[in-house]
Amino acid sequence: MEVPRAKAAYKKKDGIITLTTDRASLIWSPGNGTGPPVVSLAVANITNLQKTPDSSAKVMLKVFEKPRTAEGDPLPYLFQFTSSDDPRAEANAIKDILSSILAETRGGDPSLPKPKQGDANGAAGASASMSMASTANAKPPAVRWFDDDVLKKDYELQQSLLKKDASLNQMYTDARSTKPESISDATFNAQFWSTRVGLLRAHAIELNQKKGTYNVLSTIKPRTDNGELKLNLVKEQVQMIFHQHPLVKRIYNENVPKLNESDFWSRFFLSRLSKKLKGERVSENESADPLFDKYSEADNTVGFNSRIMASQVPHIIDLEANEENQGGFKSGNRKDVEMRPRANVPIVKTLNSLSEKIMADVAPTDTDPSAADAADGLDDNVYNELALRDLQADAENAGIALSVREQNRFLQSHQTKAQSEEEFFYAKQVPADVLFDVQGDMETLDDDGTGGIDLHKGIGVDPDSDSEQETGAVKKPAHVGSRAARKLADDQIFEGLARKRAEIYGLDSDDLSPMSIPPEIAQRCFITNATTAEFLKQFWGAFMSGDPSRMQELAYHFDSLKRSAERITALAEEAEMVRIALDNKRKQEIKEHFRATKKKLRYVPRGGGKNAVMALFEPSLAGLRSAQAVYESAAARR
Repeated sequence: MEVPRAKAAYKKKDGIITLTTDRASLIWSPGNGTGPPVVSLAVANITNLQKTPDSSAKVMLKVFEKPRTAEGDPLPYLFQFTSSDDPRAEANAIKDILSSILAETRGGDPSLPKPKQGDANGAAGASASMSMASTANAKPPAVRWFDDDVLKKDYELQQSLLKKDASLNQMYTDARSTKPESISDATFNAQFWSTRVGLLRAHAIELNQKKGTYNVLSTIKPRTDNGELKLNLVKEQVQMIFHQHPLVKRIYNENVPKLNESDFWSRFFLSRLSKKLKGERVSENESADPLFDKYSEADNTVGFNSRIMASQVPHIIDLEANEENQGGFKSGNRKDVEMRPRANVPIVKTLNSLSEKIMADVAPTDTDPSAADAADGLDDNVYNELALRDLQADAENAGIALSVREQNRFLQSHQTKAQSEEEFFYAKQVPADVLFDVQGDMETLDDDGTGGIDLHKGIGVDPDSDSEQETGAVKKPAHVGSRAARKLADDQIFEGLARKRAEIYGLDSDDLSPMSIPPEIAQRCFITNATTAEFLKQFWGAFMSGDPSRMQELAYHFDSLKRSAERITALAEEAEMVRIALDNKRKQEIKEHFRATKKKLRYVPRGGGKNAVMALFEPSLAGLRSAQAVYESAAARR
């Protein structure tokens, strides 16, 4: 085969791209290609090929070369084909010969690009702008989800997750901007995503989830607008109708385009056949459509091989076998009216057939009964799935009873002390004096006029009293039962409830301004804390690995921890400046209000300053101090 040669631009300079005579290197030379090559790539070092799809106006080929270092990124080389004749054919020729050489030398590697086999569109999978030549031989999605290495190297999946999760994107950006310059981007990405493989896997599964089939006819509701039938029918619904109801597809092929497509669907949803396929009752008064109602709904189920009937059904759930053993229709209770076979209501066969078609597209999650050993009957797993547990007896308690000898001895001293104090108190009481005091208190209680006791007057409650004290009056202690005492009790109760609720559920203001920290400062605190936690993870990952080759990396992480502590301190200082500014503003407002009204306002010092930020970061600071102490101790022992 002749070596292809094409006009291509590299870094906006025109030139010639071709292969050497031994097909060992891909070269690009500027101008007419007679000079020495500026770009020379060994074919053995090419890891991937990407070409723009045929729908793109520009024809470009991107070649990836192996990284120079073990932790580096692949080096891309982008060539734009500029031939005036047929640049796309020239690009395909270059890509096909490279793919063929790679397939011959390393044919067993599924990650390598393969040459296309008569497909003008190249590989099947393509991104928005580039078509991956190796997509056809990539791992299936189900395998890719469970491969941690593939997820950590999937750049497009990582970018998709960052676009979806704003907080994660902010954390990634801040951590990348503060990383040491000696750590490459590839190393940083590997460390960042190594602790978030679960997020990548969940996002990959979410992207590949698809909506399953459903009873599409029951979801389409025709409506009448000014005497005209309106239908909202999309292409996917039409395809699903054809899949679930082969009879409708056959009628469609026989009558369209002789009949207008919109008229076809309008008449179908008004026909008796549509109701029968839905499993609805058809009355004799409904008018028949000559096109659709001449077909029998039984034709919709003919030729459909039931997977349930074709498979082996265990006898304990085989209803038809039980019915045959008991005499079928000749004995037992009479069937419900909806389950009796009738000519005008084929609900049983219709719905069963539709359910089987829908379930045929669903991957089974239970054990296949036919896989059980025929000699042994049902195995334990199948029987446990089919057993009717609600008819079984209660399971025996498998717990172990704990018996503690002489357990009263552990509480004997405390109980003896409490009982002795209580007995000593009552032993000092004189029964006659106690009875005299009780009788005297009973005589002082007021009568309510009906032979009972007025408890409000007995404890001194006066509903007409004024709780406000006069100006200059001597403050008296609140009388039990007075309005002031009751209000104080209410305040204490509601304050306790609010405090308990805040401890359990948190305050509403805690989400935006914890500990009275301004919302903008609080948001930066959240991001700084997440970044600090990320650096701590990287430090402990390198420290606990025990790899001597990572000592230099560990030193960089130690510097990052020191800078994290400095960022927290700087943030606390900024919060203190904001608090002082707000305090000064509040004091000025109080002064202006006093000048205008001669009334004093209460000044409440504002929180949320340096002390609040440092208290909020106390766990993170403790983690930083612990990590720094461990590193310094290990460095001192070396």
